[in-house]
Amino acid sequence: MGNASSFWATFFLLVLVASVARGDPLVPALIIFGDSVVDVGNNNNLTTLIKANFLPYGRDYVTHRPTGRFCNGKLATDFTAEYLGFTTYPPAYLSPDASDRNILTGANFASAASGLYEGTAQSYSAISLTRQLSYYRDYQMKVVNMAGQARANDIFSGAIHLLSAGSSDFIQNYYINPVLRGLYSVDRFSDLLMSSYSSFIQLLRSTELFSNKEVLRQNLYGLGARRIGVTSLPPTGCLPAAITLFGAGSNQCVERLNQDAILFNYKLNSTSQGLVQKLPGLKLVVFDIYQPLLDMIRKPSDNGFFESRRACCGTGTLETSVLCNDRSVGTCSNATEYVFWDGFHPSEAANQVLAGDLLQQGFDLIS
Repeated sequence: MGNASSFWATFFLLVLVASVARGDPLVPALIIFGDSVVDVGNNNNLTTLIKANFLPYGRDYVTHRPTGRFCNGKLATDFTAEYLGFTTYPPAYLSPDASDRNILTGANFASAASGLYEGTAQSYSAISLTRQLSYYRDYQMKVVNMAGQARANDIFSGAIHLLSAGSSDFIQNYYINPVLRGLYSVDRFSDLLMSSYSSFIQLLRSTELFSNKEVLRQNLYGLGARRIGVTSLPPTGCLPAAITLFGAGSNQCVERLNQDAILFNYKLNSTSQGLVQKLPGLKLVVFDIYQPLLDMIRKPSDNGFFESRRACCGTGTLETSVLCNDRSVGTCSNATEYVFWDGFHPSEAANQVLAGDLLQQGFDLIS
């Protein structure tokens, strides 16, 4: 059975490559929501400390300039856009690039330090998922004005909508917030995040909570999205900054944090299956990035890497955002040897590997 599925996966991949080679993107648009793993510059336009609009961020990007991506180069979603046949990347919605016909093939609403929990974004003056959805509605109106309602509907229903969220909720909020930890166990906090995730996809109809029907349509499914991909949590206990902050002096992955991520991912898969069963015509794929990233961390040489414990930027133990700057001492010269670029985020080389895994897992979204 494994050989058969592998054969068809390879066959389908060849079909996709042939289609892209003809110059046809496999889907009409790529829409992105979430956090710093997929932010391409929205936070540049916010009053927040969580930014990446300075070197050495972007040093290995095609322009060799910082863009707001929390990486030395391309994100996994950039590679995904290329694999899908797009010649440009979805622009940050708050940037000048998100204008006119540039947005017909998609837009990026992600904001570093955002999360499924509303309070996470508020703590860092980031764009909450609720606000990201509001921007998406604005975007839809612009597309309708440019393309007409019929074509716009085809774009929205055919587009792939990607969501990356949850890591900031734990690493940048729950684990360092004694109030939250006092109120919720990890299990209960994960349930709270699942409730937010469900509402993001489809708000449940309730006359008690929502008397305004317009509010009821503030969700992806209600706005016409039918192809949705959501990423799992990574092995959060193996992020260099997490080892430094929560590892009690050890140089090993913090298993307690990894177990929390596994629990969250189990709930994410279960919740997603429930949504698919309930919502007609919905294609929803949970992308597992936990195992592919864990494989790179545990067996770096098998994946073409030299270093998986320390990040490239600075000491490689903690630096991210403002702490990772062009005066950081010790920054590596060749980031392709490193799984992590900074204390929280994968390098471009690791992102390319992850994007390949995402493509294989996401066949249902493009078939």
